[in-house]
Amino acid sequence: MKNDYDNEMNLEILSKSCNEAFARITVAAFASQLDPTIEEIADMKTAVSEAVTNSIIHGYEGKEGIIKINCKIQGRKIIIEISDTGKGIENIDIAKEPLYTTKAELERSGMGFTIMESFMDELKVESILELGTKVTMTKTIKENT
Repeated sequence: MKNDYDNEMNLEILSKSCNEAFARITVAAFASQLDPTIEEIADMKTAVSEAVTNSIIHGYEGKEGIIKINCKIQGRKIIIEISDTGKGIENIDIAKEPLYTTKAELERSGMGFTIMESFMDELKVESILELGTKVTMTKTIKENT
């Protein structure tokens, strides 16, 4: 099967906080074939961590579910999709506002989407109530000279 990508990886994890580090490291290992800088790796790991944590805390709200991670490489670009089948987001625009949180009692900062946007080149959030959320992030890895 021919596709438009140079490489692709899929990972499914349970929505347990102990799996967040595994997801972050797996994406970083996959991205390493593009020879990113330490800063670029750190940016991706942070963004993945935020997206996975959002699925665990907000999407599944403590219930167990599956978080799917799909990574694609196209030239120097990495595309990271993180999706869940949790409760969904009622208003994405409001959810993306800095400091907005629905879990203040958990001392959540409400900066997850802001962090994802600042560390990645593009962020797209799609969500349907009671069906889940998909976050797509892209980053172009600079050519090391």
